[in-house]
Amino acid sequence: MKITNLPNSMNKKISLLFGALALGVLPAIAQTTAPATPAPAAPSSSWVFTSSVASQYMFRGVRLGGPSFQPALEFDSGNVAVGVWANTPLKDKVEGQSDPEFDFYASYTFEQIKDTLTWVPGITIYTYPNATRANGFYTATVEPNLALNYTIAGLKLTPKVYYDFVLKGPTFEFNAAYTVPLTDLKTELDFTGTVGTFLWTSAAPDQGANVRNYGDYYLVGVALPFQVSKDSKLTLGFAYTNGSNNFLKVGTTPKFANTAAVGRGVVTLSYAITF
Repeated sequence: MKITNLPNSMNKKISLLFGALALGVLPAIAQTTAPATPAPAAPSSSWVFTSSVASQYMFRGVRLGGPSFQPALEFDSGNVAVGVWANTPLKDKVEGQSDPEFDFYASYTFEQIKDTLTWVPGITIYTYPNATRANGFYTATVEPNLALNYTIAGLKLTPKVYYDFVLKGPTFEFNAAYTVPLTDLKTELDFTGTVGTFLWTSAAPDQGANVRNYGDYYLVGVALPFQVSKDSKLTLGFAYTNGSNNFLKVGTTPKFANTAAVGRGVVTLSYAITF
């Protein structure tokens, strides 16, 4: 999440971006002696277009707006993924920030242990076309990241670390995912969970002093996909996310709470087509 207000003496919204808690590398990683090599290339490339509507725009425990339209387009070729995700608020807009937002991303997957362990370096560039530095917003931030995916008995565990070069600070995250097949219904339940923490030392520009922002968040969710055709899928999802211990500190002034860090339930409906 990226929204909050400075005190009355600095009544400007700032751009936030939450982080997360990396719980460390699993013991199996230490047992691996072979160097990491790229996974075998996929036989073909594909595009995936996803059109989604969310009941609220929540990001890493911070509320950025009300109902939102969130389309995405991704190109996949072998181990490479490149895409763009966008947000256009339909209500409770935050001018200059999530109104609109375009996030460009890329990643590459290396396979360490077949079907068990991969590591994925990536990068995301968050852009806000209507943002102005004079009002306390960044127009863009750049966040490289590195994730490890470890799968055991169908449970996928992913510690992940980020560093934002504009906000000047790390975020750490730990994710878990598990799928329960619903054979009779020809679908499945996809469960996810995330915990995270972050610390930035330059959370807003042109404030006359450094703006520190730090906090925690978590998310638990479930999704129910339905195969519409061979190349398309409709997915209904629900997640509860909560931001806590989220504070800002401007220079040497006392810290104050980020009131945009809240707990909310979010319903999403998305339609994805591959071509």
